[in-house]
Amino acid sequence: MTTPPALLIAGHGSRDEGGAHALRALVRLLRERHPDVPVAAGFFGAPDSPMPLDAAIDGLVEGGATRLAVIPLLTAPTGPVPDALPTVLARAAERHSDLVHACGDELGPHPALLDVLEQRLDEALGSGARRPADRARTTVLLVGRGAVDPHANAEVARAARLLWEGRGFAGVETAFVAQAAPDVPAGLDRCQKLGAVGAGEPGRIVVLPYFLLPGGPVERLHMQAEGWAAAHPGIDVFGADVIGPEPAVVDVIMDRYHATVAAAPRLGGAPCEDRAAAEDARTAHGSAPDATVTTGAGDR
Repeated sequence: MTTPPALLIAGHGSRDEGGAHALRALVRLLRERHPDVPVAAGFFGAPDSPMPLDAAIDGLVEGGATRLAVIPLLTAPTGPVPDALPTVLARAAERHSDLVHACGDELGPHPALLDVLEQRLDEALGSGARRPADRARTTVLLVGRGAVDPHANAEVARAARLLWEGRGFAGVETAFVAQAAPDVPAGLDRCQKLGAVGAGEPGRIVVLPYFLLPGGPVERLHMQAEGWAAAHPGIDVFGADVIGPEPAVVDVIMDRYHATVAAAPRLGGAPCEDRAAAEDARTAHGSAPDATVTTGAGDR
């Protein structure tokens, strides 16, 4: 039996051990559910990460892998970043001349991830969160990492719209931890102005991280939200958790993996590049229509 292409999960920019712990848990879950697919994971964009992507690639190659399907573990594109994913993959091609890889799309906003976000909202609100009256007085602030590229930030706005559709919340606004406006306090100001008041009860706000893993940016956004809440004691502000290493995340990763492999039969061709925005040709379920591919030095 031919071994399938290895799965390389590329997380972005984490120096946080909590993020690394969650990524390891995700890899374990993938191996349990898909033992036939070699898998490893690491972070790019953070030279001092506890799980560097270079080491993950080298480990797969040492295990016999010559073909990699690379799936960015992102809810939205990063935009331009130092030591970007193509840079890491180019270094790998120089180290391993026989290595061939293809890049798939980032994960969000996939319907399965939106369902997990809804679950995080309900967990933050506690009992009664699913009652229509409770949701109608709840405004959600979906907080992304933020990028200098407006197309990357637009993907967070797209996720907010999809999260709002049909779920009964008063509204879903967006904010960013860094590099883009509005920041978290400004986003909360907007939520306060737009918040609904239902049946004699005050409106409330849930700060929802649009992150797959915990880490420094998530801690910063919660600190900013807590500071804003302390200055506005008359408003209920709830903090939700990140998506985390859920089975739904595994399913979306494998959806991306299979689409990438199917779109690149020999896993060789054009170079993998940063995504500035999601392709318009994506299906309604967020599947990647194609994959970009590159080969090692031996195939140039």
